[in-house]
Amino acid sequence: MTGERKKKVLNAIIREHIYTKSPVGSGAISEKYNLDVSSATIRNVMGQLEEDGYITQPYTSAGRVPTVKAYKEYVYKLSQSSGEEFGKQLKQKERRFIDEAFNADKDKELIYKDAAKAMAEISDAAIFWAFHQYNMYYTGISNLISQPEFSQRELIYDISSIIDRMDEIVNENFENFSDSPQILIGEDNPFGIFCGTIITKYKIRNRQGLLGILAPLRMDYKKNYALINYVLKHITRKPISKNKHKNK
Repeated sequence: MTGERKKKVLNAIIREHIYTKSPVGSGAISEKYNLDVSSATIRNVMGQLEEDGYITQPYTSAGRVPTVKAYKEYVYKLSQSSGEEFGKQLKQKERRFIDEAFNADKDKELIYKDAAKAMAEISDAAIFWAFHQYNMYYTGISNLISQPEFSQRELIYDISSIIDRMDEIVNENFENFSDSPQILIGEDNPFGIFCGTIITKYKIRNRQGLLGILAPLRMDYKKNYALINYVLKHITRKPISKNKHKNK
């Protein structure tokens, strides 16, 4: 995409759509984002963005929503940002929520399940985790199907079929997934073109695991990327012995 004004308007549309879960109009962009241009100019830019395939009009709504093409460009920009910028997206209480799950005196599998539930609550998305011989555990499915994007019957069927085939999809694509967090969108996403996925493989003592966040395209990529990185640090840190823990 060329033109700083187009980039700023598109970025504002994406941020507003992530926040409101609704189509975005030029008035909202003009009121909430300091772009130093008139509403008429924003309408013109939105018209250009629609012609370029970055936004589209759902049904008869007056607002616009970002397309897969828009999210791909948005995520590409995020991938060029520093790790510190991503890390700042998690609030202290969210980090503490994850810390409490990992610091519990439980078996590792129960700790991971509690951490997955915490991730689902923080992200408002579905979490899938292969942590024991690739035996898939997932939680937060109700978060996923309750999103406005899946209010149509055919999309509920589509996302349900993805969940039913989760183990199969992971097994078929496991070797293609990265050993560090990656964002999959559109045709690059084996979990459905109507979803966004943040996923990573990891290895502990020669055993591989896999962790992923599944959400609508309209997910908070900054926050969820930070979330999966934060959890990954917990997973791969050296364990503290129980005796040492009790003496503290």
